[in-house]
Amino acid sequence: MPKTVDRVFSREFKVAALRRMLAGENVTALARELKVRRKLLYAWRDRFRSGGPEALRTRGRPRKVVGLVAAAAGAPVATGAASADLEKARRQIAELERKVGQQQLELDFFRQALRQVEGKRRTSDGRGATASTRSSKR
Repeated sequence: MPKTVDRVFSREFKVAALRRMLAGENVTALARELKVRRKLLYAWRDRFRSGGPEALRTRGRPRKVVGLVAAAAGAPVATGAASADLEKARRQIAELERKVGQQQLELDFFRQALRQVEGKRRTSDGRGATASTRSSKR
């Protein structure tokens, strides 16, 4: 049984196919003409929409997402003061996440304590009967 060889498409080929697809050409006919699967065209379209032409990479190790997003947005990559601000924000986020975790632990503790107190208290047997615990209003 012969091995199948994966075809490698250049970024230019992908962009040209996407231009035709987004211009309104029939996707099935376009896929048949280019000898690619429709699913692949839709995958290219999704990548193109999320990251622009740079997201349509060829074989090899993918680039870091942070660099791609910054480059696509035209923003400079974090340097000096910007990286210090970023690190400060990350530390603040970590601290806030710790606080939320601590509050969740306390909330779980008090819920469990409330369940235990409610479980120990017996309900009255019928109408007009008193509950098992007395009122503190003496």
